[in-house]
Amino acid sequence: MKKTKIPFETQCRAVRKKHSGVQLMEIFFQFNDLAASKERLNRIMSYAVKRNTWIREDPSAIVHFRQSMQSFVRAGYLITLKKKKSPLPTRLKKTSPLLLGLLSEKEYRNPLLVFKKAFREYSIKEFDYFICGMVYFALGAYRNIPESNIVNPYIHLTKMLDAAHLILERRGKNR
Repeated sequence: MKKTKIPFETQCRAVRKKHSGVQLMEIFFQFNDLAASKERLNRIMSYAVKRNTWIREDPSAIVHFRQSMQSFVRAGYLITLKKKKSPLPTRLKKTSPLLLGLLSEKEYRNPLLVFKKAFREYSIKEFDYFICGMVYFALGAYRNIPESNIVNPYIHLTKMLDAAHLILERRGKNR
């Protein structure tokens, strides 16, 4: 008898299409709203640090959000690898503090700085570990709370969401 090898990869997994970081961010924001993403990340974070409570949302939606955030982090890393400055720095006359959000004026002018700073402090694996840990603690009731510093990666992720939205917004205006 002849042994045949069964391919275990799905067809969509076998086709590997290269995307740029900006394209991956556009895909992320097609499926996730900025405000809803920040709110869900905030809710996951708050439930992760509470003891003996868990988030009352559909676990599949939380896991899907975790996967999309991980791809978002990779898209941000791809943007920092580009040699040329694709996101255009802009000059500001007067900016409202509400418009800036968590970003400083310098980061608002050049959102790429947010990604560069985040990946100087943390690697992709560290962001993945943070996201997975927060989802793990948010989906179950545990006596323990996360051991590592969870505030800094959370702040970086929220700033990266703001910066990516700015990059896409400015890119859309310049087309």
